[in-house]
Amino acid sequence: MSNEKTIKSALISVFSKDGLEPIVKELDKQGVTIYSTGGTEKFINDLGINVVPVEDVTSYPSILGGRVKTLHPKVFGGILNRQNHDGDVAELAEYEIPQIDVVIVDLYPFEKTVASGASNQDIIEKIDIGGISLIRAAAKNYADVICVSSVNDYAEFLKLISANNGSISEEDRKRFAGKAFNVSSHYDTAIFNYFNQNNEETVLKISDQNGKTLRYGENPHQKGFFFGNFDELFTKLHGKELSYNNLLDVDAAVNLMNEFKNDAPTFAILKHNNACGLAQRDTLHQAYVDALAGDPVSAFGGVLISNKEIDLATAEEIHKLFCEVVIAPSFSAEAQELLQGKKNRILLVIHDIELPKTNVRSCLNGVLVQDRNNITDTAEGLTNVTKLAPTDAQIADLLFASKICKHTKSNTIVLVKDNQLCASGTGQTSRVDALQQAIHKAESFNFDLNGAAMASDAFFPFPDCVEIAKNAGITSVIQPGGSIKDQLSIDYCNDNDVAMVMTGTRHFKH
Repeated sequence: MSNEKTIKSALISVFSKDGLEPIVKELDKQGVTIYSTGGTEKFINDLGINVVPVEDVTSYPSILGGRVKTLHPKVFGGILNRQNHDGDVAELAEYEIPQIDVVIVDLYPFEKTVASGASNQDIIEKIDIGGISLIRAAAKNYADVICVSSVNDYAEFLKLISANNGSISEEDRKRFAGKAFNVSSHYDTAIFNYFNQNNEETVLKISDQNGKTLRYGENPHQKGFFFGNFDELFTKLHGKELSYNNLLDVDAAVNLMNEFKNDAPTFAILKHNNACGLAQRDTLHQAYVDALAGDPVSAFGGVLISNKEIDLATAEEIHKLFCEVVIAPSFSAEAQELLQGKKNRILLVIHDIELPKTNVRSCLNGVLVQDRNNITDTAEGLTNVTKLAPTDAQIADLLFASKICKHTKSNTIVLVKDNQLCASGTGQTSRVDALQQAIHKAESFNFDLNGAAMASDAFFPFPDCVEIAKNAGITSVIQPGGSIKDQLSIDYCNDNDVAMVMTGTRHFKH
């Protein structure tokens, strides 16, 4: 250790008292003078340990309902003075300012208060002023002071002072300063984002302290990390650790199934972020069987998701398939026991929480931010543009296809029949290629496309796609419209008894 400082005095002002008692007792054992305020002062007194009220140092009581307690030159002078600076040392003596060697602060729980749905007034009162100022001051002066800025660091600090009889190295003081600025910057980010909910300022501030190191990124030679509160969205029942690619597929699955959350039993199978099977039926068992029929080859190693509890009958079918992840609102006890028969299979119970309102992704030397695509096409929003109007059954299939299309990589074409995904053409450089891919795939799995519905994520610039679709047996089409040559596609449909509706909403997904 180098440039060690021995703690002789400490200022303690914390919200959470969990884990504080052994620290206070150890400091008292080492003869450290303890200063404190309010509830923390009472806590220390109740332990039978001497504590100096900050009021005795400042000659000012806590005022403004506790908003001002430590904001005083005699407090901040004791923290910010440079102990190797003769002028600072002289001023401490002149103004009777006590030296403070350690600051222990745990901030008001601003984020938890916001998450609880508290009133604006309660939230405002949880914006810590004195605490955040103490943290910044102590961290800045790490050359002489150690700052303990979170209850999460209490145990480590206790271990340090116990092992070294209150002597702290400069390396450790600087390391704790880094922790402190992490706390303060995260805290300020949360406050700003609360005030900027309507995006009045075009500013991006992201701070996440729940980082998790993954086995690797998309490929073994890439490092990978996940930042987020996974446990807020899921309860993990079983299986290995999720990988980077697992998480991307899970994200795609959750966003897709959110379209069907309150519908009849629906089951989806995803591979590489796209649905390779999806069906809606009267029973979940049949929904799974028909989803798997959409592409039993691609389903191998996929991510499965249901909008209903997975029962034993469905689990027995799933258990026959090698799959990475199974997601559902719940699992029956028998289903869970069976599916846990594969030790690496990941089982996730999804919680009913609101998904993020924005999407963020890296781009060049910066980031792109956009609103989530929160528009779902509905029957009321459709415009019939052909002489032949779609039947109710066709409209149901068209909307079903549109929901899948919205969550499939562009360029995409989705083919649906009787609330079952027949095939998709995904991520193609032309819409014609996407359609031909979808038709070829559907036919390879013996789907009869006569009477099927087709969805496109963007408009048709030429009538070639509707012509190819008609020749494959497709009789209804949903697309956003907006091409200067829309009429060419409309004319073809009118001449060939194909019903077409337009939504006015494009669903690109890059």
